[in-house]
Amino acid sequence: MGFPRLPGVAALLTAGAVVVSGCGTQIASRTAAPPPSGSAASVAPPAAAKSAPSAEPEPAAEAPRKTLRLGAKGSAVKWLQKRLTELGYRPGKADGRYGGTTLAAVWAFQKVNGIKPTSTIARRTWQALETPKAPRVLARNGRPTRAEVDLTKQVMVLYVRGKVKLITHVSSGSNIPYCETTTWQGRKQRFCGSASTPTGDYRTTWRVSGWHKSYLGQLYNPIFFNGGIAFHGALSVPLHPASHGCVRMPMNVAEELPGLLGKGMPVHVRGRFRG
Repeated sequence: MGFPRLPGVAALLTAGAVVVSGCGTQIASRTAAPPPSGSAASVAPPAAAKSAPSAEPEPAAEAPRKTLRLGAKGSAVKWLQKRLTELGYRPGKADGRYGGTTLAAVWAFQKVNGIKPTSTIARRTWQALETPKAPRVLARNGRPTRAEVDLTKQVMVLYVRGKVKLITHVSSGSNIPYCETTTWQGRKQRFCGSASTPTGDYRTTWRVSGWHKSYLGQLYNPIFFNGGIAFHGALSVPLHPASHGCVRMPMNVAEELPGLLGKGMPVHVRGRFRG
């Protein structure tokens, strides 16, 4: 959904609006859920550890090369799903059905490999699946376990112990000023902001399991890392930046991420989207 272009912060303040940053609600860290015992998230890397650039993924066996469109079914779709999973993407269950979850993984793969995102799987995408590129490392001196958000490509990469663990399509802040009126803490309030996802180096803080109601909407399994800005699952994760500042991701990725990204883990945000 689009947001109207509005006057500057000073004008908003004189109008009685609350100027906010991000899409979540700051609460005490005691609400944070601990990472599952024995998960990668529960093991913090040594303070002095550095990460090396990830190696290029291994080539695959010959791809089916059959043109696939959204809604396709069959063995070629299953090959696609299995290959994406091998490379760290999250297309969902390898059930041979090309639906929305697989599409989000296809978009992420295409963006990492320099292909314009599309729902059609054709020659360029099949070739890239055979000889894929690794995602570009954004924080070369980062910790072995960290998350990197590429705002230019609208992709998030999770590294665990120096290796790519998960790559996903995301939608970050739209950078369009907004004002929304909602009932919050028992009274009607007006919230305004710039809908930006700032670049920088952060750490994960508190989190909520399941749906979390903020003053700007519903967030699924949010993991906050910069004030009110969080990773979270959303029912809509378009190809363009569309959030109030948070980093939206597909619901199946938001289900998995809390078990991989613990509290205090580094998050590096880089780039700028050029639509």
